[in-house]
Amino acid sequence: MIVEIDKPPPPLEKKRKKSLVSTCNTGARDIKDTILADKPVKERKKEEKNEKKKKKILVIVESPAKAKTIEKYLGAAYTVKASMGHLIDLPKSRLAIDVAHNFEPEYITVRGRAKILKELQGDAKKSDTVLLASDNDREGEAIAWHLRNAITAKVDSVLVQRIAFNEITPVAIKDAVAHPGLIDEAKVNAQKARRILDRLVGYNLSPLLWKKVKNGLSAGRVQSVALRLICEREKELESFIPEEYWTLEADFMVRKSKFTAQLVMWQGNKPELKSKAAVKEILDQIAGADCKVSDIRETDKTLRPKPPFTTSQLQQTAANRLGFTSKKTMQVAQQLYEGVNIGASRVGLITYMRTDSVRISQIALEEVRAWIQAWHPQELPEKAVEYILGKKAQDAHEAIRPTYVRYTADEVKDHLSRDQLRLYTLIWERFVSSQMKAAKTRTVSTDIQAGAGIFRISGTKIIEKGFYTVMKLLPSREEQGYGYPSFKIGDPVLINAFYPEQHFTQGPARYTDASIVKTLEEKGIGRPSTYAPTISVLLDRYYVTRSNKQLVPTILGRLICDMLVEYFPGVVDTTFTAIMEDKLDAVEEQQIRWPDMIREFYDPFKDRVEEVGKTLESFKGTLDEATDQVCQVCGRPLVKKLGRFGFFLACTGFPECRHTKSVPLAKCPRCSGDIVARRTKKRGKEFYGCTNYPECDFISHFKPINQNCPKCGQFMVEKYDKKHGSHKACINPACDYLHSSDEPQDELVGEDAAEMEGQDHAE
Repeated sequence: MIVEIDKPPPPLEKKRKKSLVSTCNTGARDIKDTILADKPVKERKKEEKNEKKKKKILVIVESPAKAKTIEKYLGAAYTVKASMGHLIDLPKSRLAIDVAHNFEPEYITVRGRAKILKELQGDAKKSDTVLLASDNDREGEAIAWHLRNAITAKVDSVLVQRIAFNEITPVAIKDAVAHPGLIDEAKVNAQKARRILDRLVGYNLSPLLWKKVKNGLSAGRVQSVALRLICEREKELESFIPEEYWTLEADFMVRKSKFTAQLVMWQGNKPELKSKAAVKEILDQIAGADCKVSDIRETDKTLRPKPPFTTSQLQQTAANRLGFTSKKTMQVAQQLYEGVNIGASRVGLITYMRTDSVRISQIALEEVRAWIQAWHPQELPEKAVEYILGKKAQDAHEAIRPTYVRYTADEVKDHLSRDQLRLYTLIWERFVSSQMKAAKTRTVSTDIQAGAGIFRISGTKIIEKGFYTVMKLLPSREEQGYGYPSFKIGDPVLINAFYPEQHFTQGPARYTDASIVKTLEEKGIGRPSTYAPTISVLLDRYYVTRSNKQLVPTILGRLICDMLVEYFPGVVDTTFTAIMEDKLDAVEEQQIRWPDMIREFYDPFKDRVEEVGKTLESFKGTLDEATDQVCQVCGRPLVKKLGRFGFFLACTGFPECRHTKSVPLAKCPRCSGDIVARRTKKRGKEFYGCTNYPECDFISHFKPINQNCPKCGQFMVEKYDKKHGSHKACINPACDYLHSSDEPQDELVGEDAAEMEGQDHAE
């Protein structure tokens, strides 16, 4: 258990505190002088000399939070400082790659980081040894490599070594410090190759986009492929033609108990209910028929636990279960990894969060089995459960797991934020359950004979909990039980009511954070560390927007995608991108030289860029749209333009007149104002409100579409829910056009409206 530390006493008054400190220091000096005076002069001088010669060791990590945690584990001889990530990198203002001489990069100190680098060089000068403790991956190895070069260029005598660890715990840190090594040059070369490759792609394609489309755009090796996947999915969705189909359920009565079953067979075949008439024909034949229980089947199934999390699996599960974006998942995981205060100590609660492996260490395996033996001995398998690594896994790090299994979610809940606790609980449950016995379920299916039709009801329950014993945050559907009475074959059944329901087939689902990460991983595009940044870039460039947690390509995104697919099909080809990732791995494994790999790609790519630059017509201004509105400031016409956050209205008198306004999406149903897109103050969440606020406080979280309701004349919106998917509905709660009365309405007023503010669309 975690012991709570008593609160410290209130601080002393300044004068009183100063006098006590002075007295204590004086007393300490007197005691020290008395002890030294009793010793021989030679021995006393020797001890003073040894004290001055104590080794000083500088440890450099990437973040202040990590430095704060590690500093608590090491002794007084160690100083722990943070580099704040990359201090040396390629300049942003130019290509900085010597293409003619083996693509040699020109590195400079990152703008604004010179002071940090100078301080670290000064600390290194005062130290005997420098231990570089950046993350144990390609980026971390490159950071260590640059720091070593920068320090040795200024300080000749200092010993610079590399240490690596997978978790921030006292044992792991002390073991790493006790066994320092050298920088992995092959890993540095792989990072260098990736950095140069991405720079060559981005710094050649982006200027082409600025010239042919608009300023401020970008293209990248991985982001452009991800954009293509999202755009192609949108095209599939648009070309999909929904088909009507019906289902038929009925309420039955058995011994005063009512239950609902669905029609699954009609005249010995699966029913094809494509119209209301087909359903009515069946109802006419079933009406008045005798019904009975015709069959009961039991099926047992074994459910095996899932392996501990990899980065992509953590992002997918956090998105599906917690509603986290990939970026948020990695931010919270970083906090748990770097350390949080638990009582009087500071602890890194999880292992390194960028990994593609399901491997766990022998020590961790023994610890989790001991915990299961102590708390759930009946669920401990005889042997440890082993999981097979993926074919493309680099296996550089363990799976993501808690550093200490004894820190359960209940024990740390008072020390973590809500998001930290929820993500930590996911990781803890997934890891502990992975080493428990399989669960067993029993599914009972009961068939009801009604004339020529068979209605079926099925229910599943857990008969052996197994690993579900520790799954508190994610209870399974199977744990909900049967939910209907027990039956016997031959029991007579009464029909109480029929419920025919119309449906339409759904097209392919748009990508979400979870599904795009899964697809990128399956296709071998990018690495665990690139998934979240890739999605963020697409959103920042306004190539993609989020709608109901789905990734939707914008007009701009689709234009860029179409252009890249037509003129640079190789760059945005999923196979090509996956092959390049394999070649980067080969560089790290010293199978190929990185300059050769870059040269093979660059020469034909550069020729193609020059050719397209000369022949491609300009798209500039094609996205602008004339309007019938005039500027409120100067009276000149307003034009609809595309900016960072989407479309907005701008004065044609720019730059003399810089007036802009949001694009009206619909007319307010309460007043004569316009409905425009806005954002909340705190979280920047998009909503839609009236321009006459605060006089009119009408608000909706559903986006208006360019269509009015044929029944009441108010505007239509695009809604989304798990039951119906994306669908249109009238904004008027009193109108039943394309929505049912039990749907929640999303109109906000009063205090909620006061939390909103307009979005600035100006470029």
